[in-house]
Amino acid sequence: MMRLRHASLIHTLLVVLIFVSTTRAHEGPPYPLFVDQFVGSYSVSVWTDPDVGDALFYVILSEQHQPLPLDLRVQIGVQPVSGRLPEAFYPAERENLPKQVQYKAQVHFDAAEHWRVRVRLESASGNAETTATVAATPPGYGRWDLLVYLVPFLAVGIVWGVAMVRRFRQRTGDKHA
Repeated sequence: MMRLRHASLIHTLLVVLIFVSTTRAHEGPPYPLFVDQFVGSYSVSVWTDPDVGDALFYVILSEQHQPLPLDLRVQIGVQPVSGRLPEAFYPAERENLPKQVQYKAQVHFDAAEHWRVRVRLESASGNAETTATVAATPPGYGRWDLLVYLVPFLAVGIVWGVAMVRRFRQRTGDKHA
């Protein structure tokens, strides 16, 4: 009976690992590239999760002395610090968030290296930009991520299962089962 349970558990785990598709999720939460930096007449914060492949950038704007223009466009430009590729710009889309003006851009990094990031703000009332450098991080283990992240939970489950079997044996008085 116990072998059947183990076989069933292994079979289920293998099926999950085989059919897990690659997701567009990141490995961790975004972190600040810079916070409350004045760019022209705007206060700008940029948060990012710079994974190789598709990376996410969040540009958060604060109104200082005047309201943000309605025609404001935000673009993220990236180029390897080595200069091996020309700079590529990606448009950022405004997200509808209460009490916060935030733009989100999906940027492509093709290699794990240092990249120059240019944040460009454009409107009829004027343009502004700033630059920073970020290190693109290598992608995770792909479909093996599930197994890697599942190991601690499986370990706790096994310890709990062993404790329950011992408790059951103590209650029934069966020392050999």
